[in-house]
Amino acid sequence: MKLFRNLVLAGLITATSLSAATWKYAFGEGTSDPQGIYATAFKKFIEENSRNKIKLYKVGSLGEETDLMEQTRAGLIQFLGQSTGYMGGTIPEMDIFTLPYVMPTDTKQLDYFFKNSKVINEMLPSIFNKHGLELLSVFPEGEMAITTFEEFHSPADLKGKKMRVMPGSPILVETYEAFGASPQPMSWGDLIGALKTGMVDGQENPTVWIEAYGLDNLTKVLTYMGHGHFNASASANKKFFDSLSNRDKKLIRKAAQYAHKVILKEAQKLDAYGLGRIIRTNPTYKIVTLSEEEREVFKEKAKAVQKSFASKSKENKKILNQMIKDLKAAQKNTK
Repeated sequence: MKLFRNLVLAGLITATSLSAATWKYAFGEGTSDPQGIYATAFKKFIEENSRNKIKLYKVGSLGEETDLMEQTRAGLIQFLGQSTGYMGGTIPEMDIFTLPYVMPTDTKQLDYFFKNSKVINEMLPSIFNKHGLELLSVFPEGEMAITTFEEFHSPADLKGKKMRVMPGSPILVETYEAFGASPQPMSWGDLIGALKTGMVDGQENPTVWIEAYGLDNLTKVLTYMGHGHFNASASANKKFFDSLSNRDKKLIRKAAQYAHKVILKEAQKLDAYGLGRIIRTNPTYKIVTLSEEEREVFKEKAKAVQKSFASKSKENKKILNQMIKDLKAAQKNTK
């Protein structure tokens, strides 16, 4: 009887520990930034609907973006929030989100696309699985803007300019080469120092990031050229996810859906708030929006980058073709 009681007690302890786990979630931004807002909403849902806990690790807590990816794939971190621009080096197909002049800037079209895209919902999950990850969500953070020391209106104006790009994405390098500039892959942690010392002549980020981290104070011009959108993904370590009970798997999927809804609403506000704050606090800062005629020149240059992406693999070509169909459906259904 004593042995039986010990076995029952051991079983109860094991069951309790399994139903009250603490999971690590690391992301590449601050807690008030889009990835942080998503992660906080995810944590809230998990903790309100289970005994599990989520411990959040913001940018810099556990290393740079590449470190977070390696730690997640190794199972040291259970959940990862990361910009799609950082993921191309590990998951080449994710460069689809970085291609210039593919993603729309219209928020209604973006919302429809991220909810209904076959690329996201049907094609990318199996690709993530091959890399030891379980895709939970892909979401927008804001239209890309470029900050520079000098105004530009054409590729000729960018000739020789050293432009910082996120490391790990060959497409970003190809994009700025096509635009006439000299791309400089560089981690976020090195960017501010590089701008202060003139090591780079400019960089790109969504407006909310530019304002939040004072990049407008380090440059003189912000330019909207309509070339892209800043996007992020949320994923889990696949072995960890596969080891969970069906109940916890459903919990995580529902938490991802909840966080996705939260960030879609917030993302529409963040760029506008960021730009408004720049205008109020830095009134002499120049804001430029390229004309359609000026954009056409950059769009022509971008075609070579799109073609390059499609030529890298059959999977890339299939994803690009489906992406175009998905975006056309988004445009049609949001008129």
